[in-house]
Amino acid sequence: MSSAAASSNSDTDGWTIQRILEWTTGFLRQKGIESPRVEAELLLAFARKCPRIRLYTDFQTLLTEHERSTMRELVQRRARREPLAYLIGSREFYGRSFEVGPAVLIPRPETETLVDVCLELIPQSTSIRIGEVGAGSGCISISLALQRPAANIAASDISEQALQIAQRNAQKHGVADRIRFAHGSALQPFLNDPELLDGIVSNPPYIRDDEKDSLAPEIRDHEPPQALYAGTDGLDVVRLILNHAPQKLKPGGFIAFELDPSQCPQVCQMLLDCGCTDIQTHTDLAGLSRVVSARFQPAS
Repeated sequence: MSSAAASSNSDTDGWTIQRILEWTTGFLRQKGIESPRVEAELLLAFARKCPRIRLYTDFQTLLTEHERSTMRELVQRRARREPLAYLIGSREFYGRSFEVGPAVLIPRPETETLVDVCLELIPQSTSIRIGEVGAGSGCISISLALQRPAANIAASDISEQALQIAQRNAQKHGVADRIRFAHGSALQPFLNDPELLDGIVSNPPYIRDDEKDSLAPEIRDHEPPQALYAGTDGLDVVRLILNHAPQKLKPGGFIAFELDPSQCPQVCQMLLDCGCTDIQTHTDLAGLSRVVSARFQPAS
């Protein structure tokens, strides 16, 4: 809904919810947005501060000038390929809403596979301690804490801004008392802690440096680089984690990584070289190899 478009239509027609949704859907489609109708609805619901379903009960309602102005700005920013999640400030993950912003990676559906794998490895009611590397929005640690009430989690991130968002999400979902967020690289913040971990989980940066130009502009131009790129083969952070994992994992403790499908065989070998057993590759909902898990068994 550009200013020109708004002024070219008669006042008698009016910008109803229906009309704005139709116009925005067509405009976003022209700009190459993959799901233009869904995004139009989410943007308008955010601009009106109402549930998405309310758009259809108010289909013929005219927008206020403030709502039109807000919607216009949001649509223009989305047309410039600013991520939808950053525009509305939230993203759904594992059935829950999480605050997100430019300081954190936007949660992806494939990361829910990582949570599923961890839940298979974490007992329902046994008190255990899990470490997460790369907390970001906190969606992984928080989802695990909600699904496993006896678990306590220590989560690190190199971004203090990300940790602030993660802390707010933990408070929102009522698990702040069971998650300790720490600033630092990989497992470094936990090395002086005498308590060992029952498991390590990470969705680390795993994009190769030479892949940057091939990424969608929403990713390349807006998401935090430190959450995306990890060296010439994309495995620099995985190596950092595995360097310290033997110091922090209990014998028999698990480790689970989300990865690019092409990296799974190499990481399986890296885990084997670290003394891990029960190494498994798990597929996501698209049928792609996405998560590698293993048990740490130190040499006797």
